[in-house]
Amino acid sequence: MTVNMSKGQAISLQKADGGTLTAVRMGLGWQSAPRRGLFGSRTKEIDLDASAVLFADKQPVDVVFFRHLTSDDGSVRHTGDNLVGGAGQGGDDEAILVDLQRVPVHIDQIVFTVNSFTGQSFAEVANAFCRLVDETNGQEIARYTLTGGGPYTAQIMAKVHRAGAGWQMTALGSPANGRTFQDLMPAIVPHL
Repeated sequence: MTVNMSKGQAISLQKADGGTLTAVRMGLGWQSAPRRGLFGSRTKEIDLDASAVLFADKQPVDVVFFRHLTSDDGSVRHTGDNLVGGAGQGGDDEAILVDLQRVPVHIDQIVFTVNSFTGQSFAEVANAFCRLVDETNGQEIARYTLTGGGPYTAQIMAKVHRAGAGWQMTALGSPANGRTFQDLMPAIVPHL
């Protein structure tokens, strides 16, 4: 059963049987918002990029994105860059896989961001979401849907963080501006 998350909501990453999740996929989907023109509605391709920034004690120690597809320790892996989007309603346009058992013990938070590399604003994006999937069985655990566009070019989407012996996911949904994850670092810090 999927939990439809709201901004700021946190869920434990435990299975229904009480076990803990071992591998998850953070999927991202989006579509171009139709724009009215002289000759009717049309859409423009949107290149959003998903990134995962790994933190240890509030310090960034590694990042996974389209130019660095696998974390240095191999526990986090990006499936590849999608330059146009299009799934929006269900499937993932970009995904980042996290092997929770392999994440080094000093990594305490992984923050997932999405940014418009080409600088288009989220006013031009429709049906954007991030979702967390149990990678061992393909079951969707949680979904956070972005509501409303805006003049910003990025979102601090969610974070997966250690909670006791396990992990939690928190939906952040914080708008930001920047074309790369580096541009977003000042906006990420308040969520750590």
